[in-house]
Amino acid sequence: MAQQLIGFIGAGNMATSLAGGMVAKGIRPARIWMSDPSKDRLDEVAQLHRVHVSADNRDVLSRVDVLVLAVKPQMMQEVCENLRDLIADRQPLVISIAAGITVANLKSWLGETPVVRSMPNTPSLVQAGATGLFAAAGVSDEQKAMAKEILGSVGLTFWFAEEKELDAVTAVSGSGPAYFFLLMESLIEAAKAQGLDAATARQMVLQTAWGAAQLAITSEVGPDVLRQQVTSPGGTTAAALNVFEEAGFREQVQAAVAAARERSEELAG
Repeated sequence: MAQQLIGFIGAGNMATSLAGGMVAKGIRPARIWMSDPSKDRLDEVAQLHRVHVSADNRDVLSRVDVLVLAVKPQMMQEVCENLRDLIADRQPLVISIAAGITVANLKSWLGETPVVRSMPNTPSLVQAGATGLFAAAGVSDEQKAMAKEILGSVGLTFWFAEEKELDAVTAVSGSGPAYFFLLMESLIEAAKAQGLDAATARQMVLQTAWGAAQLAITSEVGPDVLRQQVTSPGGTTAAALNVFEEAGFREQVQAAVAAARERSEELAG
């Protein structure tokens, strides 16, 4: 990323995780600026990551080459319009991590500047994220590499040729952690119903989920083969999976993901 300076507008959990991830990957804290209206939050971030901080968004923009917009979607228009004149002068690469805010939205509020839209997910908070990326027209290969390095500091990144594909990304990886959390939650309740105490049920389920994910990630075969390897004909796993199949588990997953995508499209207008 050469020696470009990176600024964050907003110092919430995702922004601070990105800053921490970049520092952990060897980017000097002196190259990172963050702004936020909360002095307490800025003091915390400065102490934690040794980055530069400011309460003034315009001050941060005036210093950086790459600007990461990390504010809540409902605040985005006001924040962007307040920066529009400086954007015109500096022409930074702008990276948005806000859900439901399209490139067209950003350019209407900011004016013309290189824009990358991203869709990270909450496991990015523990450097285990999956982030979808879309580069608008006018973004150079070097700028794409910058965006990949920033978002890649907290997990895997995936580029998409069409912006509309981010609606599917939102439905799969953006909302996906909640699907797994629901399964964990349900399995913990089932374990308790079978007589396990709450603490043991929770620890066992979470360890099983983590172990299954690690096995799937490191294995040379797909989840379907791994499932079959655990399932003996007429055994306990087969009995459980039959219940899921008879209840239409796969169809429910398809319907849930489709509903999430449809809602993402609605929010994006």
